[in-house]
Amino acid sequence: MKCFCFGKKKDELKSKESISIPSSNSTLTGSNTRRSGSEFNSHSISNTSTESTGRSPFPCLTQRTSNLRLFSLSELKTATKDFNRAAKIGEGGFGCVYKCVVKSSEDPQRKLDVAVKQLGKRGLQARLFMGHKEWVTEVNVLGVVEHPNLVKLVGYCAEDDERGIQRLLVYEYLPNGSVEDHLSSRSESPLPWAMRLKIAQDAARGLTYLHEGMDFQIIFRDFKSSNILLDGQWNAKLSDFGLARLGPSEGLTHVSTAVVGTMGYAAPEYIRTGHLTSKSDVWGYGVFIYELITGRRPLDKNRPKNEQKLLDWLKPYISDTKKFHQILDPRIEWNGSHKSAQKLAAVADRCLIRHPKQRPKMSEVLEMVNRIVDASQEMSSSQLPKTKGLKPTV
Repeated sequence: MKCFCFGKKKDELKSKESISIPSSNSTLTGSNTRRSGSEFNSHSISNTSTESTGRSPFPCLTQRTSNLRLFSLSELKTATKDFNRAAKIGEGGFGCVYKCVVKSSEDPQRKLDVAVKQLGKRGLQARLFMGHKEWVTEVNVLGVVEHPNLVKLVGYCAEDDERGIQRLLVYEYLPNGSVEDHLSSRSESPLPWAMRLKIAQDAARGLTYLHEGMDFQIIFRDFKSSNILLDGQWNAKLSDFGLARLGPSEGLTHVSTAVVGTMGYAAPEYIRTGHLTSKSDVWGYGVFIYELITGRRPLDKNRPKNEQKLLDWLKPYISDTKKFHQILDPRIEWNGSHKSAQKLAAVADRCLIRHPKQRPKMSEVLEMVNRIVDASQEMSSSQLPKTKGLKPTV
C-alpha cells in the first residue's frame, strides 16, 4: 500500500534538502564504535517548519545513550556480496533490503543474521519517504528505545564514496516477514485466528510503550500491517520509524506536521488539519484490527467499488450482530472463535471514534485486548479432552 504526502510547506521542503548526515569518513571511526544519542543528534537538522514548537523532532533523546554499531561500507559490501541481487529480500520506496550475516561485536565468533536496508538514491518516493531526514529519525528513535515488540536496529552506515552518498540501516533479521504478507490473498497459509489475536496484543504492547512507556512520547505516524514484522517465534514487532515524531510538549495538545502516512490508515482529523497526536496511532490500530478480522486491506482498488474502502464496507455488517459473521476472513477456520472476533471488533470501534479525544489510550486498548486473549485461551483449554481418571504414564 502506497504512502501519501500532501500539504507540504515550502520551509519543510527546504529543510529536507539541507539536512546533513555524519560521514564515517570524516567524523566517525571504527566499525564497532558506539555513540551517544547527543553525538548523533548534533548532526541532525531541526524540522522547524512543521513542529508546533519549532524544535528538533527528537530533542529529548539527545541525552540518552545509543548502543548502535557503526558499520563501514566495505563491511556491508562484503556481507551482501556487493549488494548482490541474490541477497535481496525486499524493495520499497526507500530502496532495497538485503539479508546477510555479520560478526557479533560482542563475540566475533558468533554470527548474526541481519537485514540491511539501503537508502535509495533515485526516485520520488525515496526522496520523500526514506530520505536523509527519515534515515536520521530511524537511527535516533531505534538507537535509544528498546522493547520486545519493536524491531531492533543493530547499527548503521553513513559514508560517502565514489558512487555518492551511502546510507544504510542494519536490523535484526525477522524470518517470517510482515503481517501484510500473511494476510494477503496470495498467502498460501493465512494466519490462524489465535495467531492474529496474539499479533493484535503484541502490536498494542509496542504502541503502548511508544506512547506511555518512557519519559517522552513517540507517535509512530505510519502504523500499518506492512510495518509489523514477525520473528522466528511469530512474535510481532513494529518497524520502520522514519516518519515517527516526538509527541507534543507539556501544555500543548498536538504537533503540527505536514500530512504523511498511508492511505486507509491515517486518522481523518490528521488528514484534515495536520494536527498529530497519539490518538492518530490509535485510529490506525483500529483499522488494523479490522484487517486482521476480515483479511482485507484498508484500501483495495481490485475489489468492487462499494468494497474498496474497508471501513465503509464494514458499516452494515457491524451494526447488525446477525450479519457480523459475513465479514470474517473466509480463508481460516474459526472453530467457535466468532465471539472473540466480535469483542475485538468492539475494541476497534472504540479506536475508530471520529472525535480523537473520545478514543481510548493505547494502554486502555491493551488492557481490553489482554482480556480477550485471556478469555480465548481459557475457552481453548476448556475444549481440550478431559483427562480426569486417567493414570499418568511413565
